Amino acid sequence: MTRYNNSLLVFSFLLLLLPAVLPAQVIQLNSTNPSVDYNSLSRIDQVVNEYISKNWLTGAVSIVIKDNQVVQYKGYGYADVNSKKPMQKDQLFRIMSQTKAITSAGIMILYEQGKLLLDEPISDFIPEFKHPVVLDKFNDADTSYTTVPANREITFRDLLTHTSGLDYTDIGSSKVQAIYTKKNIPSGLGYFDVSLLEKMKALGKLPLSFQPGEKWQYGLNSDLLGCLIEVISGMNLEAFLTKNIFEPLGMKDTYFNVPASKASRMATVYTEDSLNHVIPWNHTFRHIDPDYPLMNKHYFSGGAGLSSTAFDYAVFMQRC
Repeated sequence: MTRYNNSLLVFSFLLLLLPAVLPAQVIQLNSTNPSVDYNSLSRIDQVVNEYISKNWLTGAVSIVIKDNQVVQYKGYGYADVNSKKPMQKDQLFRIMSQTKAITSAGIMILYEQGKLLLDEPISDFIPEFKHPVVLDKFNDADTSYTTVPANREITFRDLLTHTSGLDYTDIGSSKVQAIYTKKNIPSGLGYFDVSLLEKMKALGKLPLSFQPGEKWQYGLNSDLLGCLIEVISGMNLEAFLTKNIFEPLGMKDTYFNVPASKASRMATVYTEDSLNHVIPWNHTFRHIDPDYPLMNKHYFSGGAGLSSTAFDYAVFMQRC
């Protein structure tokens, strides 16, 4: 199985469950916490360094926060193997599906503002999702298919819990993946010079993998939530998350479009070849150019599009 080695971020943290998004609390750096066994923390070093020595990782960043104090925050190995560029603790990573949690927090902000109900049909905001259908029979030879009516409509709760029936392009079930690919529905990971709303409208006309609420299936739920944030708020997803999450929490290194001034801090992303050798993710692998964080995107994927640092993401996890 292919592993995607993004010079892995290793997170250890105390997760605080708090309502919505609160104003930033200053997390103390370079402080000593008397309740922490620092000798035990050395086990993190041992594990990560072992993975790097065995070439299971090219590099990593670990961060541990306790009682609002950073008690460990360091880089290991290389941000780029070919140039032997050391991994810095503030290295920027493509956080890919970790974007989903941030998008989910964004939709819950709109919920707390009274802009939506969790069990409200999403077709109230994107009419193309009204009267959904579910895949019945599929012909592998020509990708034709038949459908049956859905028992009910998709709700915000379905999207938040990945129980909507939506699937994924590229990594989804073979039948629906073929349907999505034929209709040019993006996976969300990479650069797409298209309209997010228009692609989500097109998605609304395609069959679901199963009846809404019937089971769990990883899919384009968070991309659709990101689009709904744009429709409901009247702001694009980048602007909405910046105003309502990144700026209030002091997340200064989280972007859909990484500024050119910070481009040198992007870690090289790696994958594996057929022999399980770690190799750089080239510009054609899975049709995804790894330079997408540095491209000027307007298709903001709520499921995969953000880049960030270990520190910024730890701040988000502490406060949300």
